[in-house]
Amino acid sequence: MTMTSGHGSAAGHGNSEEQGGAGEQGGAGEQAAIRSAKRIVVGVDDSPAGLAAVRLAVSLARTAGVPIVAVRAWALGLPRHGGRRHRLRGREHPHVILYFDAAEERRECGELVLKAFRAAVGGQPQDVAVTIETPEGDPGLMLTEIATAKGDILVVGRERGQLMKHLVHGSVSSYCCEHAQCPVLVVPPAEGAPR
Repeated sequence: MTMTSGHGSAAGHGNSEEQGGAGEQGGAGEQAAIRSAKRIVVGVDDSPAGLAAVRLAVSLARTAGVPIVAVRAWALGLPRHGGRRHRLRGREHPHVILYFDAAEERRECGELVLKAFRAAVGGQPQDVAVTIETPEGDPGLMLTEIATAKGDILVVGRERGQLMKHLVHGSVSSYCCEHAQCPVLVVPPAEGAPR
């Protein structure tokens, strides 16, 4: 796991700590951030790294006694497991959409969050308050806009060996590390998890 202090934190941009595995918690900076946490914001998807992020977020929330905000962003044209929608510079989307309800997308995102909690920790935890948010927009941007309160910790997963996907779609975890105003925990998939 990598912990980055976030763009706007007191420690400065680019400060990170490497940890051995998704379940380990160590390092003085990480422990201090956890002790002062007021809320855990987690980016949710059902990839192995996404499930590892959910497991860590639940563990941190239980340890710190704080709520979780589970975020699954959506936007037309986004890949299923994260990534960012790239636009050509200076050109907006060429299609005109007069009306789009988005209720179906929000419902599917909410269901995916519940499915991820079931797969990661056996269901929505009863001992931790969980709020599910399904904003429309690029995932990295939405996560960094939600995780702005003092005491927030942002937890995101990062798949291994996804170089081509990251080149095409971008990396949500990299975006969050570069733009977040709070500490960011980047979680790899659990050892032995399918790719």
